[in-house]
Amino acid sequence: MRSLTRQNSNSKSDRAVKVIQFGEGNFLRAFVDWMLDILNEKTGFDGDVQIVQPIENGMGELLNKQEGLYHVLIQGLEGNKQVDTIRLIKNIKSVINPYTDYNKYLKLAENKDLKLIISNTTEAGIVFSELDKDFESTPITYPGKLTALLYYRFSQKQEIKNQPLVIIPCELIEKNGDKLKKCILQYADLWELSTEFMDWLERNITFCNSLVDRIVPGYPKETISEIKAKIGFDDSMVVKAEPYHLWAIEGSKELYHLLPFDKAGLKVKIVDDIHPFRIRKVRILNGVHTAMMAYAYLRGFRAVKETVEDPQMAEFIKDLIFEEIIPTIDLPKEELVEFANDVMDRFRNPFIHHEWKSIALNSVSKFKVRVLPSMLDYKAANGNLPIKLVMAMAALFQFYKGTQNGETLPVSDDEEVIAFFQNAWQMENPNEVAKTILANAELWGQDLSSDQELLGLIAGYLTKEIA
Repeated sequence: MRSLTRQNSNSKSDRAVKVIQFGEGNFLRAFVDWMLDILNEKTGFDGDVQIVQPIENGMGELLNKQEGLYHVLIQGLEGNKQVDTIRLIKNIKSVINPYTDYNKYLKLAENKDLKLIISNTTEAGIVFSELDKDFESTPITYPGKLTALLYYRFSQKQEIKNQPLVIIPCELIEKNGDKLKKCILQYADLWELSTEFMDWLERNITFCNSLVDRIVPGYPKETISEIKAKIGFDDSMVVKAEPYHLWAIEGSKELYHLLPFDKAGLKVKIVDDIHPFRIRKVRILNGVHTAMMAYAYLRGFRAVKETVEDPQMAEFIKDLIFEEIIPTIDLPKEELVEFANDVMDRFRNPFIHHEWKSIALNSVSKFKVRVLPSMLDYKAANGNLPIKLVMAMAALFQFYKGTQNGETLPVSDDEEVIAFFQNAWQMENPNEVAKTILANAELWGQDLSSDQELLGLIAGYLTKEIA
């Protein structure tokens, strides 16, 4: 089988590098790089991506061996139609490891064509560390590396330093752009960089908050032999993703001039405020995952797909979404319904086996953030609680009991949380169990036991096993 190279695939490129990307992992390659490759095909973007490996050991060597080439496999449902396509991504110039060639990394700042900096360095990546005493050698953190790169660009001649840059982090934390900028200012202060640099930063660098949404299972090892036979190349960097994608970017509409996603048919929203999109994702997609985990598992279902394919469970989920969650979100109903229908398609994806036990991690803290706000907002608007979500909460309490009919349940949480639930379940009276759990303000952010309706409903559901 042929090796995947520029020559073998007839995919040579003389495009300028317009994007620096921190991160060579599956998500960025199946999301941002996939989008930018489509921009090159369908618009006048005409730019390549230079990847920077954010940690010392990564996949950079593998990607360089393939001269930046790899395939993205898109599989799933879209509008109830099955999608199964594969695309060769041709816009990666190479991967630079700043730990092995720091000077080469810094010289990326000399690029007059540079327009955009992207990152996904995990939720823990946007941090400030005083251990980064200076930037004479490679800083430990991503913000430290970025500060060094920006300062080096500031030191360039006017025609380079005065070119504006847009920085869009994709890390899954709220206000990621604001937090990244704050870290850079902390480094500027720690390293005693000039006020001129700070002024330049404000004038020339735009930091955008963003929200990303796409399920990326990664390397499809189960079917890789068939995939290689189909594409005709020995590609060790294939990455699998679902069809659905959304990138919400907080910024000026002028960003569409730089990134003409609107002309390429891609689901990218450049808006004044991404908070409603975050609420939509957290409450509908993430919220339903969290709400249904215990309820489905206790009823004998072990994976998301088999759950939504059961007629009774599918009806339960639809009622939970359309009757109880959507009315609590301040966005146009048509948009919410479209998103919810997309979510149901994603849950039914025949190419992804998503087990409930893998969703069970830290379910209590997730419930507090993803589900409880919908419950409280629903009651504030209607004067009564949403029954399906309350049933989901009761199921969560039963799940954290740890056993069902002699079977050990896959509870995965902090030891203190697990111990609290086990102690609560030592009480024989379901009302006392419910009251004890609901009263724990550390778990829920408030004492919920004072809500007599909630207490009564939960206690009633705890009197019998869900099955």
